[in-house]
Amino acid sequence: MIFDPNKPIYVQIADNICDRILSGEIKPMDRISSVREWGAAIGVNPNTVARSYELLSTRGVIFNQRGIGFFVSGDAIEKIRNSEQIKFIEEELPAFINRAQLLGLDIKKLIEEK
Repeated sequence: MIFDPNKPIYVQIADNICDRILSGEIKPMDRISSVREWGAAIGVNPNTVARSYELLSTRGVIFNQRGIGFFVSGDAIEKIRNSEQIKFIEEELPAFINRAQLLGLDIKKLIEEK
């Protein structure tokens, strides 16, 4: 995994896990790697992965079964999509629209072409 220096690593790890869930690579109710396994696999400190898991747990994307490990919530896909849609609408879409207008692009035409 290549990390963006402008974004906390634990957030990038959490985003990567969410992307894997949305793509179907990790399915709802699947057990995910332990903090140590995940840290070793991507070359980061297990404490960083633990922060990612804590973030995902707070969002309801994963849950911990004590003594067994972390699992993907049954409704994780819906939760991720909802939060990502809000993030897209509030953060990315305004910048896209602004850039398109500056370039003189017709947004309706762009949508019709796709």
